[in-house]
Amino acid sequence: MTLEQTSLDQQQSLITHSDQLPDFFLTAQAEAAAQWDSLELPIIERMRYKKWPLFTQTITSTRTRQPANPLDDVTLDLLSNDEVAARIIHYGNETYLDYIAQDLTDKGVIIQDLFTALVDHPALVQKHLFSTLAPLEDKINAYHTAYMNGGLFIYIPKNVEIKLPIETVLVQDSRDELAFNKHILIVSEQNSQLTYLERSATVGDHANSATLLTEVVASAGAQVKFVAMDALGESTCAFVRRHGITYDDANIEWAAAAMNQGNTILDTYTELKGQGSASNTNIISIANGKQTQMVNTGLLNVGHHSAANIFQHGVILDQARLSFNGIGQIVKDAKGADAQQESRLMMLSQESRGDTNPILYIDEFEVTAGHAASVGQVDPEQLYYLMSRGLSQTDAEYLLIRGFLGQVIQTIPSMQIRQQMVEMIDNKLQLFHPGNL
Repeated sequence: MTLEQTSLDQQQSLITHSDQLPDFFLTAQAEAAAQWDSLELPIIERMRYKKWPLFTQTITSTRTRQPANPLDDVTLDLLSNDEVAARIIHYGNETYLDYIAQDLTDKGVIIQDLFTALVDHPALVQKHLFSTLAPLEDKINAYHTAYMNGGLFIYIPKNVEIKLPIETVLVQDSRDELAFNKHILIVSEQNSQLTYLERSATVGDHANSATLLTEVVASAGAQVKFVAMDALGESTCAFVRRHGITYDDANIEWAAAAMNQGNTILDTYTELKGQGSASNTNIISIANGKQTQMVNTGLLNVGHHSAANIFQHGVILDQARLSFNGIGQIVKDAKGADAQQESRLMMLSQESRGDTNPILYIDEFEVTAGHAASVGQVDPEQLYYLMSRGLSQTDAEYLLIRGFLGQVIQTIPSMQIRQQMVEMIDNKLQLFHPGNL
């Protein structure tokens, strides 16, 4: 693969050091820098994380990365071989536009480093940036705004349908102390369509924090598929926050594999503002070792006949803790709205801990809503059946886990990414059953 030298070095273009960037952003960043440490952490039900080291304040590095080519072995492992509409690589503080199809540019599609977009398209970015994640809403948002050191802006004009996915690779450089605070802004205008694929990983084992914040704006009739494979390293303490808003007849489909090795909070939230809008959130997670993972998923039905679904399945190994919050809220006058959720956890260790927390807030009569939740061990009858057919206990457990997580995996549009998700599952299980898979 040949890298096009569209390289944007964030150490040269950080907004804190640039007079070219618009006043609205510089003001937001200055206010966040002054207030973040005094703000409260966001409240996550059944989760205490006040002592987590989430606030690394080093955002530039003097290290010259070796090798200089961002397409090193780690990055190549993350890249798909599928045909894509565009590919962007974030490596530490650097952003590379590897490829963008010419027809996208001709149609007015914008795919840029966020800081570059702030300079080139200030009014357009200002219209949408922070529309779902207010900088001073809480300590996470404020810190992230103050110490942001990378990002991406994707803009799809009205009536433009992108058939191939837009692929982003986020590689955290943890060979030194360096925060990893990336902000992704995706704007899909009226009746447009796109699929966004995101994968993350860590190089090095220095203890660092990561705040990965994403905003998705789906205008009337827009169709957005957001697929993420989170695989940050064991020494990374992460807060991953993805918030979206849907207008009339728009749809956001979230699919995520929460496979980070370190302590992580994954917060996904969608406001269904428009009439007839919809959103499905599909998440799988495996927690292993001594890590703690919290998957916090919320849906807010505002529009008439809006429909929202949460589907979360997770597996817990070793001494890990994994928790699922499913929060559905139907506001007053959201007539005909529907909110459904399912959260299930499978525990393979007596020392593991898991809990599911289904929550429904309903302020309207003419609606439908429901929830299902469970925490339990592998079904002994299913295990016995498979072992009676000659499988070892390890292989039988593996098949049951694959089936348990498979419903989410099948929602992924790329066969190669589905296979990579399976490999990530295998890697986690290999640590639990070394040498047996």
